[in-house]
Amino acid sequence: MINDTAAKPHDAHRGHTVHYDPVAGKIGMWLFLFTEVLLFGTLFIAFAVYLQKYHFEFREASGHLDKVMGAANTVILLTSSLTMALSIAVLERAKKRLSLLLLTITILFALAFLGIKSVEWGAKFAHDLYPKSATMLQKPVGEQVFYGLYFTMTGLHALHVIIGAGIIMIAMVLVKKERTHAERINFLQNTGLYWHLVDLVWILLFPLFYLIG
Repeated sequence: MINDTAAKPHDAHRGHTVHYDPVAGKIGMWLFLFTEVLLFGTLFIAFAVYLQKYHFEFREASGHLDKVMGAANTVILLTSSLTMALSIAVLERAKKRLSLLLLTITILFALAFLGIKSVEWGAKFAHDLYPKSATMLQKPVGEQVFYGLYFTMTGLHALHVIIGAGIIMIAMVLVKKERTHAERINFLQNTGLYWHLVDLVWILLFPLFYLIG
């Protein structure tokens, strides 16, 4: 049975029928997130296998990562999850301006995360510590594997942060134009789901790479 509340029969601004199915949108988003879990899950399994094989080398390489920067980025992303969730909650109460403010803060947190990560990566490149570099090739195989996984997994995660920030910007435009609002909030909710997944992945990456040493 079709839920009559799932579709608006008329769009007052455009004057034509608009189909709106939040349930289908939510299911589609969860299916997409499942593919993301499979992607990162495969990498986590690879990390676990190599950790068992090169446990000493992984601990040695982990000790050279900046734990302060890693911890700072963890706090940043956890806080950004809070601001993202609050932006949805206040928009459900028709507080458009406050929602936009919280979304802006979330994007600023994303930029802060990327800034810290770029500094951290820059330091590694400055010391010639990146896959296939002359210095890296002189290190034990286990450390080479560790840094290969480090750059691959944190780089892939950073890409997801960039994509997530871009989607949040799109959500802000929709909220500002009132195409996303209290009665039609599905896009913002799905954006929040994606952002929470990005944060969750980092919560797993941080102890794996930074704390095993």
